Amino acid sequence: MLLEKERHPYEIYTTMLERRIDQHTKVQMGSLYYAVDQLAASHDIEPARTVLNPRGQEKTVYRITETGKMLFHELFMARMNEVGPVYHPMLGALGFARFIDPQELVSMLESRIREQEEVVRHWEEVYEEHIPDVPRAVLHMMSGMHEHARTELRWLRRLHADAAAGRLSDIGAPLDLLED
Repeated sequence: MLLEKERHPYEIYTTMLERRIDQHTKVQMGSLYYAVDQLAASHDIEPARTVLNPRGQEKTVYRITETGKMLFHELFMARMNEVGPVYHPMLGALGFARFIDPQELVSMLESRIREQEEVVRHWEEVYEEHIPDVPRAVLHMMSGMHEHARTELRWLRRLHADAAAGRLSDIGAPLDLLED
């Protein structure tokens, strides 16, 4: 955020929420202020100026330093090269689906599908809303979240269809993956 412009920590926080960064990264106000303090102590960011808030209290606006830019580059490249497993709470549970009442599972999946449809709509709206004011890289992040949400929805619908047909305990029958 400080690469874009000088900001106060609260402005960093609200910008992260506006861009929905909290959907894929833990964003907590206390942690953000702690991170700002740590980055300032290590001279990766520095105070740019002090301004008064509407209540007359001083707040510090920060800017990134050259060492901070180097740290950013290092962290960015590490994150872009990071490969890790996908953790989805339902994946571990599915192996035990045969022990759950089928109608209860079908009902739960119908609810999850409705929720996921809202998530898909949400990411469509976030993307459209931010086209005029964020860099294309951020649009790629938002469109990636939208595509993941759509993929999750297709998967939930396929799972629901199998559950509704009573096929979750079938053995030796491949999934109809191409029918999406």
